[in-house]
Amino acid sequence: MCEYMSPSLNTRQDLLITAIPKLGKEAATKAIEEWGVSKSKITHLIFSTTSGIDMPGADFQLTKLLGLSPLVNRLMIYQQGCSAGGTAHRLAKDIAENNKSSRILVVCSDSMASIFRGPSEDHIDSLVGQAPFRDGAAAIIVGSDPDLSTEHPLFEIVSANQTIIPDTEMAMKLHLREEGLTFHLHKDVPKMIFENIESALKRAVSPLGLSDWNSLFWIVHPGGRAILDNVELKLELDKEKLRASRHVLSEYGNLNSACVLFIINEIRNKSLEIGKCTTGEGLDWGVLFGFGPGLTIETIVLRSQPVTTPIAAITNGAK
Repeated sequence: MCEYMSPSLNTRQDLLITAIPKLGKEAATKAIEEWGVSKSKITHLIFSTTSGIDMPGADFQLTKLLGLSPLVNRLMIYQQGCSAGGTAHRLAKDIAENNKSSRILVVCSDSMASIFRGPSEDHIDSLVGQAPFRDGAAAIIVGSDPDLSTEHPLFEIVSANQTIIPDTEMAMKLHLREEGLTFHLHKDVPKMIFENIESALKRAVSPLGLSDWNSLFWIVHPGGRAILDNVELKLELDKEKLRASRHVLSEYGNLNSACVLFIINEIRNKSLEIGKCTTGEGLDWGVLFGFGPGLTIETIVLRSQPVTTPIAAITNGAK
């Protein structure tokens, strides 16, 4: 695994098919404990990973590890990369809206073991791509028609959109080979996001009559400092707007699909710590962005909820 492009898929698979569900279990257990409702009420499971592929999948293994009902409806998200946290929100929203009183457990779990390899002078893009990644998992419960006597919603998922940036399919590539999952990142990815982020934002929030970007709270997948800098520059955001995204990148690195959930957790905990009136740093509306191969942009509009009770961490599966 440590030599560049040495055959290692079997070794990686043997590690990941057990590690990914177990890491997901740690996150899911914390989310269920904070939710405070019996796990028997979970009706759906969405599991996202770009680390390893097996059948039965990580969703099946997690169902067993958690002791969930065999009647739980499962959905597996494979190989979506860093946009998958947004994808999971979008799918959970669709399920919740079409299944009255449903409760969807969303779990994102990823490991560097899928892409880690030694350096090559001929492929610096691979080394640069690997550098910020870390192992991590996060989990949330999404549902409709909350029972406010036992449940305390943190955010409402208002809308969800997916956009492909034209002519950018070569910008971010991952290929499953005998050498594992190879990763290639074009140097112009931050520029591509810079040129397209505002149109994706307007499409999502204009129907709500929102046009002041600094009136929103921000959850931006921190694929790297350059991406965050370009989003901030293009949208003329105040420095503190991407504080939570920068904090997660600094403290945990790029956790792939789990990153945006860590940022949500940071925002709502900070809101409580500094005495804000809503889970969105005192603001009503916010946006979540995920960026993945395609290039694909996931845009989720969130509405915060009043801060009413002390709130513990959703999860902290980072290593």
